[in-house]
Amino acid sequence: MKVALLSPDDRERLKTYGAVNPVVPAVEAALLEGLVKQPELEVHYVSCLQQPVPAPEKLGPNIWYHALHVPKLGWMRTGYQGCIRAIRKKLRDLQPDIVHGQGAERECALSAAYSGFPNVVTIHGNMKSIAEFYRSTIGSFHWLAGKLETVALRKTDGVFCNSAYTERVVAPRTRRTWRVANAVRAKFFNPLPAMTRCERPILLNVGMVTPHKRQLEILAVARRLWQRGCRFEMHFAGKVNADTTGGAEFLRLMAEAEAAGYARHLGELEVDALINAFDRSSALVHFPTEEAFGLVVAEALARNLKLFGASVGGVIDIASGVDGAELFPLNDWAGLENAITRWLEQGAVLPAKAATVMRERYHPEVIAQQHVEIYREVLGRKQG
Repeated sequence: MKVALLSPDDRERLKTYGAVNPVVPAVEAALLEGLVKQPELEVHYVSCLQQPVPAPEKLGPNIWYHALHVPKLGWMRTGYQGCIRAIRKKLRDLQPDIVHGQGAERECALSAAYSGFPNVVTIHGNMKSIAEFYRSTIGSFHWLAGKLETVALRKTDGVFCNSAYTERVVAPRTRRTWRVANAVRAKFFNPLPAMTRCERPILLNVGMVTPHKRQLEILAVARRLWQRGCRFEMHFAGKVNADTTGGAEFLRLMAEAEAAGYARHLGELEVDALINAFDRSSALVHFPTEEAFGLVVAEALARNLKLFGASVGGVIDIASGVDGAELFPLNDWAGLENAITRWLEQGAVLPAKAATVMRERYHPEVIAQQHVEIYREVLGRKQG
């Protein structure tokens, strides 16, 4: 079976066009780790970029790579018409059995829907919901992304939904859905280190500092816990944009917290450094307002961390039946604060089997097999 996987190359997002190798986003990288174990597949990873880039022939034994140069005019301002046309041209050469668009954030879902081949789409972040949260104005990025997402969903043959929440949001706008979680990269399932965590427990929050990830509110909880006499450290890993009001306020409050000794900002971490941060920590605190899946939650549980999370989106699915996972209503900050206090007073006990559950649910080979089964189903319906 020949599969065309339309997916970003993050050299476009990072504007690192001179980098020798493609930068595959975490979710797609994990999926490729599973697909490479499916020898009956011939996978073509197709990405659009605004400048020419070095393009290796292959990313794996059965995974080919194609970088398509699409000038800026062919992107969002024209509804990704340049990307759609460039991809259609490449697909006419490749003649795939099925096309899979990864994400509606930019061009991938729309390009799959208009590819002219049997196609499916994966939703990673619900752009319509995000636009509503930010009350995006007409013509803004999130407003337009939400509109184009709906266009793609209505035209595609079916949608991979990474959580029950995503399925509820997507189902009214498309003809067919399947529940397929995001894969967790195989590195997160490496053996846990035989190490003792810090005497003072570390609570970790991971993600770019944005209003809907609510790092300011989490930092306020940490401050109150410290004032109550709890002894711990709250670490934040993720990019901060100091030019935004929220980013500047976070950095100001973080400077005070670091001086007091109860919080640190680790910056943006690469995968190995992130795993090390998990392994030094005892708990993850994740309290967003909206979350399609919550990959960082699955990654943290794969390293046997305690979870304190908001009962939203895909976090509910991930935490279900997992030892030590505690979820709270969206704005129950008092409940979160009291639960952390109890846990610290009881010795900051870690879960015993969270990693085992994550491996059974989200290992790349498990998720890749689900993909293959759905591809066959779609093609069977087309042929029937």
